Amino acid sequence: MATGFFWDERTFWHAGGNYAATLPLGGLVQPLAAGGLPESAETKRRFKNLMDVTGLSAELDMRSAPAATHEELLRVHPESYLSKFKQTSDNGGGELGHHAPFAQDGYEIATLSAGLATAAVRAVASGELDNAYSLSRPPGHHCEPDKPMGFCLLANIAIAVNAAQAEGRIKRAAILDWDVHHGNGSEAAFYDRDDVLTISLHQEGNYPPTSGKLHDRGTGAGEGFNLNLPLPAGTGHEGYLHAIDTVVIPQIKAFAPDMIIVACGYDCAAPDPLGSMLAIAQTFGDMTARIKQVAGEVCDGKMVVVHEGGYSEVYVPFCGHAVMEALSGSSINAPDPMHKSLTIRQPNPRVVAFQKELIDDLAKELDL
Repeated sequence: MATGFFWDERTFWHAGGNYAATLPLGGLVQPLAAGGLPESAETKRRFKNLMDVTGLSAELDMRSAPAATHEELLRVHPESYLSKFKQTSDNGGGELGHHAPFAQDGYEIATLSAGLATAAVRAVASGELDNAYSLSRPPGHHCEPDKPMGFCLLANIAIAVNAAQAEGRIKRAAILDWDVHHGNGSEAAFYDRDDVLTISLHQEGNYPPTSGKLHDRGTGAGEGFNLNLPLPAGTGHEGYLHAIDTVVIPQIKAFAPDMIIVACGYDCAAPDPLGSMLAIAQTFGDMTARIKQVAGEVCDGKMVVVHEGGYSEVYVPFCGHAVMEALSGSSINAPDPMHKSLTIRQPNPRVVAFQKELIDDLAKELDL
């Protein structure tokens, strides 16, 4: 029994289109020297490399996995979308949604990314591993059943959860998304279902700007099983932990899932170019430790973390290492080289008090 780490070099070969950050090239927008979207292979590769150098990788069960099958994809995505995606990929690539470009073989790489998440969930659900991390790329939490967007081409976590349920490995799952952007794809996949609890902590009004509203609670059988907690820009370490302690953990305990899956985006970290939050590496480690403890209390420790956003090539590796330290229980540490400077930038006590009060008010407004 161990902590699994699912990754594959081929996922690092996914390529985007002609962008400078999130702006399409043309007019007065000049190409960047590095080129392309902020979602690049470097943040993920450097994360794994850091674990190799510190020795943490040697303590993990490092694996790849086969691509998600067509049957597994169809449980979330309609044939019309999958066919169009495959055809476009075979013809050299393109873009089928907002900020979701891909190159030749993009379809195959995306199915491999979903396959890594599916294999991680399957291995933990079966008791083969204690818990696991899936270094999935491209990410998935923005992809709706028939609409890719926000760098996401397939709904990795939704595919994995549906596969585990179809195989009878789990009945109920809780998905916690702490990416800085709203997890609209996971929300859309389970919005009318009561067997999956979806919780999204995100920067209010960031991306997608029109989704992630407080009162979007689900529909039909799923009413009350979707929870959005839009946080104000500038929320830092203490604000995130307060949201986890006072809102997220009680909701997960009340739901009593068979497994907890974390959509782990590192873009709420202070140095990230696509967010305006102030989380630090310790924030991710502490959140992971808290959710791991809850998983031990309600679902025999069954917990899977799936990589989503995070665009600072310098800082993501240290945030990821902190998560893996907490997930695996390893004593190997990668000291955060920005800890002192980012701690100084944390909100002052009066702002922290305001942020905590706001989170409490949001919970009261939802009668949680």
